[in-house]
Amino acid sequence: MKWVYVVAGMLLFVKMLVLPDPVAAGSDVSIAEAIVSDSAVPNAVSGIIFRNRLYDTIFEVVVFSIAIMGAKYLLADETPVASFYRFTDEPSVVLARLGATIAALVSIELAIRGHLSPGGGFAAGVAGGTAIGLIAITAASPEWMQAIYERWRAAAWEKVSVLIFILLAVFTLVGGEWPPGAFGTLLSGGIIPLLNVLVALKVALGSWAVILLFIRYRGLL
Repeated sequence: MKWVYVVAGMLLFVKMLVLPDPVAAGSDVSIAEAIVSDSAVPNAVSGIIFRNRLYDTIFEVVVFSIAIMGAKYLLADETPVASFYRFTDEPSVVLARLGATIAALVSIELAIRGHLSPGGGFAAGVAGGTAIGLIAITAASPEWMQAIYERWRAAAWEKVSVLIFILLAVFTLVGGEWPPGAFGTLLSGGIIPLLNVLVALKVALGSWAVILLFIRYRGLL
């Protein structure tokens, strides 16, 4: 049977070399320009994620939520560690907190303007999670981080952001439309900017929950 696979592979290779690409040989319409026009946002990637591929994006958000639940489930039977490893020297603490401040500002920028420039909800959430992680490795104690998490009801906000995202996504999938606004402005793109913010909130708060779990059961990330 190996020779069958070898022949098939050679034929496929010859096809790619000899036969023309039907897409390239077709019309001169730019796919990126078509997506930008359809989604009314300059960032074609945001248009794809939150409009053309919104059905997939819903399940990406759900999968991230399931991953957080899985981490809680897998670590539930373990005994919390007594030691907590963190930065203690002053230069490292200052640099980590400076980096956390920069990452937090970048996260806000990417969430708010992700539909206008490179960025978006997922990148903003990663930047926010990075800021939280940098604060965690300089915290005085894990109890301090947990107290802030509970004080701001981060777990509740995480669940609310997921529910609102799913509802707005379903509203869009069934044909609902928000006013697109003026192209290139902060309030353009209809519902896309709000979806960006919701995804950023979900990813950042979910990262916070995972960080607390690893601090509790591993002493640090």
